[in-house]
Amino acid sequence: VFLSGELVIYAVSDSVGDTAEGVARAAAVQFNSHVKQIKRVANIDNVSMVDELLNKIKEPNVIIVYTIIIPEIKEYLDKKTQEAGILAIDVLGPIIGNVEQLTGSQPKHEAGLLRKMNFDYFKRVDAIEFAVKNDDGKDPRDILKADAVLIGVSRTSKTPLSMYLAHKNVFVANLPLVPEVEPPKELYMVPANKVYGLIIKPAKLNEIRRERLRFLGLSDNASYANINRIKKELEYSEGIMKDINCKIVDVTNNAVEETASIILDDLNNRMIEGGKVEGKGNN
Repeated sequence: VFLSGELVIYAVSDSVGDTAEGVARAAAVQFNSHVKQIKRVANIDNVSMVDELLNKIKEPNVIIVYTIIIPEIKEYLDKKTQEAGILAIDVLGPIIGNVEQLTGSQPKHEAGLLRKMNFDYFKRVDAIEFAVKNDDGKDPRDILKADAVLIGVSRTSKTPLSMYLAHKNVFVANLPLVPEVEPPKELYMVPANKVYGLIIKPAKLNEIRRERLRFLGLSDNASYANINRIKKELEYSEGIMKDINCKIVDVTNNAVEETASIILDDLNNRMIEGGKVEGKGNN
């Protein structure tokens, strides 16, 4: 039976409806002016909303294109549209059914998973960009926006640790502490429980710095690797950390992943506690 008049397509979803609307529009452009309108109906998360939707449909020529994952709502929509004589097309069902059959695994039947994945992806990209922009104290003003601020002397793994945490969706800034350079005032404005002071044993740092100089083709006798200079830097940095009253993390024998785990655990605990634990830096 051919329809007389223009068609209205309802793009219906138990999430935001991007996929259903995208499929509807991709089909509609193949038929020039025969499709009058595409109406998106999102967040259908119970059967009463299905009844609401069907009661609102007044157009004579209607197709419903849907992406509904929750089984009881999908079954109810199928039943009610059949009773009403409305064609309803399940966009995801055939694909999910075939994947289930081929893999032998059960779908999660959870609405909005793609949106959550996209959100996580773009947040991770933003976090990585933030870490790059705020590596080595490039823009001290931004440290007030960070989830975590890493401070310490050179070669305490601040940069690799920042990038690792950024891949976990944490917005991280890091600042080098050097005796000859006053820390930016913004450091003292950050809540103390967001600041992580990275410390290391002098002998280990001496070993790391000497290796770094050799890698660069420089003499390992430079002041950068001098043990007395290193002790001076560490004493200075630990004084700053004490003044701020931040959390201290000893990275001497830690891999980046181990240090990151300590910080992530602390961040998670802070979120659970509502960020109530604050020190001098928040006064």
